[in-house]
Parts: sequence; structure tokens; C-alpha cells
Amino acid sequence: MTEPRATITDVARQAGVSKATVSAVLNSTGAVSGATRDRVLAAMEQLNYRPSLRAGHGGARAARTLAVVVKELDNPYYAEVVAGARAVAAEHGYVLLVASSEGSYDAERRAIELLRAKDVDGLIVTPVLDEHADLSHLFELKRRSIPFVLLEAIRGVPASLVDIDNVEASRRAVAHLLELGHTRIVHFAGPAYSTHSQERVHGVRRAFSGSRLAFADDDVVVAGAHLADGYRAALAVFGERPAAERPTAVTCYNDLVAVGVCRALRELGLDVPGDVSVVGFDDLPLLEYLAVPLTTVRMPMIEMGQLACRSLIRHLEAREPLAPQRVILEATRVPRASTAPPRLV
Repeated sequence: MTEPRATITDVARQAGVSKATVSAVLNSTGAVSGATRDRVLAAMEQLNYRPSLRAGHGGARAARTLAVVVKELDNPYYAEVVAGARAVAAEHGYVLLVASSEGSYDAERRAIELLRAKDVDGLIVTPVLDEHADLSHLFELKRRSIPFVLLEAIRGVPASLVDIDNVEASRRAVAHLLELGHTRIVHFAGPAYSTHSQERVHGVRRAFSGSRLAFADDDVVVAGAHLADGYRAALAVFGERPAAERPTAVTCYNDLVAVGVCRALRELGLDVPGDVSVVGFDDLPLLEYLAVPLTTVRMPMIEMGQLACRSLIRHLEAREPLAPQRVILEATRVPRASTAPPRLV
């Protein structure tokens, strides 16, 4: 049986102050000395106390709510992650909300601040990590003892994490092409706001470092995360280079980029995999239904959502704060018809 959660009365007793003082600290109102504020915050952390705005401090809550903050609402990858999280949330009596930053740090910050104001119990976050990301909204969650679980690691932020080894998964994707005999390989990288994009580029470089082939900086092509991003990038790369200098294989940041690449290649009169082999990343359910089923790296998307939600609920329902937990899952290579040995000339 789950132990009752700490109340504002418990915090006041632990800190040796009145409930009014605790309320002033929570709402940043009134004159509270720095030492007293620190004592109240320490008591909140020790008791794993989370204030309820819907029902008033210490009152009964109307509903238990979790939220997932994703980066691209139109990306089926996140739909799979959310489906896994929603199943676990429902099993434990929580309602799951979904918000999207669309790759904007400011949008992510506003979404998290709004969810916090609406008294969400905890969050699962795929963080935007661009040059504007000061992460103060995440540290504010920490300050208020609102637990969150990350789906991408943030250096210096002590939070539970569910992810895969992107470097190794990307290395395996390139290794597959090297094993087929390809020597001219380019990588269509993802958006700058994703650490996964950086890790997958590193995996490509690692694969080449283990071979006798050289990998140049211009073999990484900045694309993005969407269908149109892969389409535009492939038109530029394959439409502008002479046939003798074209890559014979491509690895992509995700499956959507890869599908866009395949359309561009078809419009340019290039055959997949006869002229160009293409590898995606994620293993979206739609891939097997394409005219040429796509070779990809399978991400355990449903499982990631399930594990992230279970981790979040453990943090929520613990009587005392739990140490952050790091879960790294394995991604697997899935060969299909979009890759083949390079055509002999």
C-alpha cells in the first residue's frame, strides 16, 4: 500500500516554521529570510513534498496527471513513445497529457511552466538543447520537487533517464553498409537541438575509424527531422554532384528523413538500392509497407515510454526522494530491401 504523501503541515513541522511561511516560500511571496527559505526547501526535498495547486495545500487532489513533452508532434516516433507511457499511466490511475515544443526552447519552457502551473504531478521530457537552452525551467522543477524523467541526457542535470546507446547504434548502421562493400557513404544529420543527432554523427565517425576509409566533414549533411528535410537535402547532394562523385549509400538521422531521401532519389532517376542504399533510424511501423521496405535501426519506442512512465511513477509515489536511475536500452539493426552491395561499374 502506498504511504500517504507529505503535506504542507509536515513540511512546516520538519522546517520548524508556520504553514504560512511554507506557503510564502512556495509562492515567492512575503518576506522570508534566505536561511529560512533554505530550511523550508530542504524539508520539502527530505519529505519528497509536492504542492497541489488544484485543491489547495494539503487538500485532496481532483486527479493525478502526468505529461510528456515531445519535440515534434508530427513524428510517429513520439506517438509510439507516448502510447507506451499512456498504457502505464492508465494502469496506475494517471491521466497523461502531451505537449510539443516543435524544436523550440522557448516553446518547451512555456509548456513546462504551464504544466507546472496546472499542477501536473510529473513529466517525461525530450529536451531541446540549442544555444538558448539555459534549462532554468528544469531546475525549477527540481526546486519544487516535481519529478521528471528525460529521454535524452543533459549533462549536469541529475534526473532519471531512459535512452539507447545512439553512438553504438549508429556505428552498427554504417558497419552494415561497409560490410556490403560501400566506400562512399554520407550521413544526413538531424537538427542541432538534439543530442541524439550529435551522438549519431559520432557513431558514423567511429565506424569509419575502425575501417581503412576516410570520412570527411562534408560527408555529414545537415538535414533535419522531417520528410521534407530529407527530400531537400537529397536533391541537393545527389542533384549537384557528378555521377562519379555521388555517394552509393546514405545513413539518416531518422526514418522520416530516410523516406524523404528515397523520394528525392526516385525523382532524380536513381534506384534504391541499385544506385544508392538507404538506412533509416527508429523502425516506424510504416516502413514495411513502402514500395522498397527500409533498412533501419529499431528503437524500442513502446518500451521506452513504458519504462520512463514507470520510473516517473516510482519517483512520485516514493515516501523519500529516490536517486536518479539511468536505463540504456539496446537498438537493433533491421536489414530490409533498401540496402544492397554497390553496383559494379
